[in-house]
Amino acid sequence: MRVAFFSPLPPARSGIADYSQALIENLKPLVELEVFSGPHQSFDPARFDIALYHVGNNGHHGFVYETALRHPGVVVMHESNLHHLMADLTIKRGDWDAYVRECEYQGGEEARAFAERVRKLEVGPDYEGVPMTKRLLASARGVVVHSGFMREEMRAAGFTGPTAVIPHGAWIPQADRNGFRHKLGLDEATPLVGIFGYLKPYKRIAESLRAFRRLLRLVPNVKMILVGEPHPEFPVEAIIRSMGLGASVRVLGFAPIEDFVGYLGACDIVLNLRYPTVGESSGTLLRSLGLGKAVMVSEVGSFQEFPDDVCLKVPVGPGEEDLIFEYLNLLVSRPEVARQLGERARDYVARECNWAAVAAQYAGFLEAVVHGKQWSPATAAPSPTPPAEEGERSQPTLEYLRGWASGEASAGYLNTHSTRLIKTLEITPAGSAGDRVLEMGAYLQITPALRSKLGYGEVRGCYYGKLGRVDHRTVTSAEGETFECEIDHFDAEKDVFPYPDGYFATVICGELIEHLFEDPMHLMSQVNRILKPGGHLVLTTPNIAALRGISGILQGYHPGFFHAYIRPAEGTGEVDARHNREYAPREIQQLLENSGFEVTRLETGEFRDEPHPEFGWILHLLERYRLSAELRGDGIYAVGRKTGAVRERYPAWLYT
Repeated sequence: MRVAFFSPLPPARSGIADYSQALIENLKPLVELEVFSGPHQSFDPARFDIALYHVGNNGHHGFVYETALRHPGVVVMHESNLHHLMADLTIKRGDWDAYVRECEYQGGEEARAFAERVRKLEVGPDYEGVPMTKRLLASARGVVVHSGFMREEMRAAGFTGPTAVIPHGAWIPQADRNGFRHKLGLDEATPLVGIFGYLKPYKRIAESLRAFRRLLRLVPNVKMILVGEPHPEFPVEAIIRSMGLGASVRVLGFAPIEDFVGYLGACDIVLNLRYPTVGESSGTLLRSLGLGKAVMVSEVGSFQEFPDDVCLKVPVGPGEEDLIFEYLNLLVSRPEVARQLGERARDYVARECNWAAVAAQYAGFLEAVVHGKQWSPATAAPSPTPPAEEGERSQPTLEYLRGWASGEASAGYLNTHSTRLIKTLEITPAGSAGDRVLEMGAYLQITPALRSKLGYGEVRGCYYGKLGRVDHRTVTSAEGETFECEIDHFDAEKDVFPYPDGYFATVICGELIEHLFEDPMHLMSQVNRILKPGGHLVLTTPNIAALRGISGILQGYHPGFFHAYIRPAEGTGEVDARHNREYAPREIQQLLENSGFEVTRLETGEFRDEPHPEFGWILHLLERYRLSAELRGDGIYAVGRKTGAVRERYPAWLYT
């Protein structure tokens, strides 16, 4: 399906621009996408099956609105009022007659009378009774909204065509909390409250400042930051001074997105209050929830649809200031409540609002509109691969693996790595007689179990060597069981793997990627190619961000698990491959996602089941500085499911 995508993109100062950039990245693997981000690009609608128009209430979206009227398609209504956009398209162009005509078309004689008052400069062009959506909705082939509230707004405005409620995608960003706190002159423990985005009265800023002033009497060290461009008609700095809050509240102004997210990460509590609302969603809110922050929202519009256990809701009206104060006092005086609220928020948006799922719903709805079919979210996402439990699985024991050890060296290796090898088999999806599995770097320690215990019909191994060489290996267990396997040789960083596209159901890459010299994405690209759609990659590797690594680097030592050089073997002078780059768990997640995989499992564990009481002080340090203690085991265990082609051949975080 060929889709024309219309939206402003960064650096336009528009939340919709940021939204569109994230959506584009996740929609490209699902459809043939061409992006139109400005008014001067040539557009031939005959080349596309459908056009997708992202419309917001400001001048950045003028070219989108005008193209949507000329060439109807699916319109994403980010807001239910476009009056400011229409003023930009008429008044700012000096065409007062067009503004008056449009108001009359939208709202009749009463609206025309209002428009004439605007022409005389008696009032401003901000009339809630004329949302200026009628003409656009009349031409749209379908409408996408982000909430049930907005769907009802579109129905009330007269739209009767296909409508999809698709959640606003959530960013799960990483932020240097303590780095930005240091930049602000704050220590790790000072309570910090933040208000973000365009600083206008509808963000309930005055009410929030009054509640904060009451909190300050109870918690004298609490601080507040306001990050965003101040509105020229809302003197927020003067209000702060008049309340005597100059020493505790700072207005930081507009911040680039990297700093914006950093300041979000520095906060303990984020206020995302607003009234009135025109049904808009909030990218700031989704980023805050994705960062695991304790967030307050106004109980209006789309915001009231979030679950009660992921954010605190403040009704607008009498008692609003009192409730903001009570919630602030609760979250500051009981930081564990704030942390638990944030953890639930992060889990919720990661599950319900991840960009891959959002993009899949877009693709499904667009296809339904093109073909005139009914659509529902349940049919939007691609069908998942049957879970591992549906295959034949008999979990191998350590004694079973020991039975395949073919000598003293093999037995020694197994004893050293037994926990890791058992864990690798545990996370590997089971197969069937018709499935093929490839073990990369096969030592034949766990390879027989892939057939006898996990049920794969064909098991192959591979190892570093000259392309074209194939070894036929036969091993017999202590119980007399025989296993035969072909071991293919090639260079995993340079050669085209000697297998057809989509040949394997599963590929196991255990303790291999850390040895690569120059191009790990070549390996990942080839693994993607040889896996069938929905196939799995099982990847294990040492964790450089483990408690052991943190302890080492803080005490002045190398954090790597295996960073030493290897002495050449006596007699032959051969040297085994050493570790060239060790990874952190989030890097493995990025690696899988860049390579066209959905991460279905990401955890860490030990190579040996041994207690590490000597790292207790590291856990205490992490807790004190509000840093995650998750994913701190010595080994990374990850499973990715192939969802599409490689997304980025040379990701910037991995290649210079």
